[in-house]
Amino acid sequence: MQTSNALDLEEGVFTQRSARQIALSLKRSADRSRRRKTDPFRSAMSMLNFHINRAGRKLPAERKRTLTRAKEELRQLYGRTDGARRTGGKTGAG
Repeated sequence: MQTSNALDLEEGVFTQRSARQIALSLKRSADRSRRRKTDPFRSAMSMLNFHINRAGRKLPAERKRTLTRAKEELRQLYGRTDGARRTGGKTGAG
């Protein structure tokens, strides 16, 4: 993540205690970035998922709960509270 070509993250973003603060920091970073290859929401969510997945089983349950709540906060900040994907493609398996 330190050498990511997608976002310049704020120092200590994933060590913050508040899910809301983590989400706000990721949103700021994604909105400001000129190097990202996709929309800000996807870039921010990608970095959050990457951090969770990279930690794997070593991530304490309490921390995982906070980071999972940060995902929900991020969805709310970007107005994607329904959890639906925005692909623009067909829906259903027809």
